[in-house]
Amino acid sequence: MYDTRSTRRILLATTVVSAISLTVGRVTLAQQLDRVEIESLVQAQLPSAFETYRELLSLPNDAHYPDDILVLLGWLEGAFRERGFATERLPTGGIPVLLAERSFGAERTVLIYHQSDGQPVDRSRWFQDDPYGPILKERDASGAWKAIPWEGLHGDWDPDWRVFARSAADSKGPIAQFLTALTAMDQAGVTPDFNMKVILDTEEEMGSPNLPAAVERHRERLAADMLVIFDGPPHVSDRPTLKFGARGIARFTLTTHGPRLPQHSGHYGNYAPNPGIRLAQILASMKDENGRVTIPGWYDGITLDAETKEILARVPDDEEQIMTQLGIATTDDVADNLQEALQYPSLNVRGMSSGWVGAEARTIIPATATAEVDVRLVRESDPVRLLRMVREHIEGLGYHLIEGEPTEAERLRYPRVATFTSNVSYAAFRTEFDSEPGRWLSGAFEHLYGDEPIKIRTSGGSIPISPFVQTLNIPAVIVPTVNGDNNQHSPNENLRVGNFVEGIKIMLAVLGEKF
Repeated sequence: MYDTRSTRRILLATTVVSAISLTVGRVTLAQQLDRVEIESLVQAQLPSAFETYRELLSLPNDAHYPDDILVLLGWLEGAFRERGFATERLPTGGIPVLLAERSFGAERTVLIYHQSDGQPVDRSRWFQDDPYGPILKERDASGAWKAIPWEGLHGDWDPDWRVFARSAADSKGPIAQFLTALTAMDQAGVTPDFNMKVILDTEEEMGSPNLPAAVERHRERLAADMLVIFDGPPHVSDRPTLKFGARGIARFTLTTHGPRLPQHSGHYGNYAPNPGIRLAQILASMKDENGRVTIPGWYDGITLDAETKEILARVPDDEEQIMTQLGIATTDDVADNLQEALQYPSLNVRGMSSGWVGAEARTIIPATATAEVDVRLVRESDPVRLLRMVREHIEGLGYHLIEGEPTEAERLRYPRVATFTSNVSYAAFRTEFDSEPGRWLSGAFEHLYGDEPIKIRTSGGSIPISPFVQTLNIPAVIVPTVNGDNNQHSPNENLRVGNFVEGIKIMLAVLGEKF
């Protein structure tokens, strides 16, 4: 899918020719941009695109530090205003979101979603001094990443080079790609077939806790005909991809309680109940040995008929390769393959803690044991119902559930006490392949690549799109533009240069596509 050096040499040769043709007259939708024109326009933009990206990456964007996000919003306001957009900060219960709007006198309005905040950083685990100081790297002969001068991007760059920084892929990369595509669009004189409203979420990595209420509050300002999300990686094959749904997410935290304070295991072993054992027993009771959730009714309402299975089978997954990549010898037996498994709600223990381990291990009975669990939702799932079922399951095991610390009376009265808290971030969404945005975006990919993209019914990750879909009553489709092996959410996050450039082309093709 992505450029090679030989391809780029051809593109450089066509840049002059295309530039001459574009000066003859402003490009209109009657003369749609073709692949060569798109490549030439993007090639001309790359020097400024790389610098825009570098500048954006240098701005800290951890939403736990709202002042940093406000600085970032100021930068984004300037960037969109330079491209003809009116901007407005929409108040929420937390950090404002940014709305950028530009009218082209079209019948339709497309709402475009971008995420501006990023995951926190653990500087001790990054292979560079500053995660907000973007560094260009290439692999050396041993396969290790080594820093090279940023200025290399202004010459004969290698598509396999990578830019390392927090939010390089998730999700400042798509923002920089989009800003570059807008500039190329204007310089080519392309008039989109739609008006644009761009919403920039500022708390996505915190679960967008204030977004649903904000969408409801500002529903008239956000009104549109459809929603396009520029986010995430394409199919693992790196082939052009559209995603028509995403799972939602709910969470719960479960803490089992033992003695008031950690106790000497020699003095009280076999006497004081161990909360770590009890927590393990609870969690083990929720799934069978094949990975299926055992809580009755967990998968109710989900039926994959023959037509749906055929759609899912079109996704060219290599199951053996995926298992090799993950380093696993078997998979959970929830469904027959990966794509089918993504159509069901999950129950995932994302973290556990009790006592101490490693060099800090000590011979004690812990006072508590805690598990953090996420539940990925599908469109058929009612998150409130699923969380209620989990709670009732634990109570059925003999536990008295509370929401805070147990009182002395509760400790002495109930043999089994556990703290249970939960929340729902957002629901799942799913759009039909033959919906208007589905047909329109597929057309853009066909014009760019000469073939249909891979179409994924439901992607595994969660993004806060359902508040828009439900409140505004509009369909939504995801357009992914970053490499899959980007270490998003982890130390040493990166974006492959070839994917960065190709993503600009994809966005420019979308901006120029007719309905």
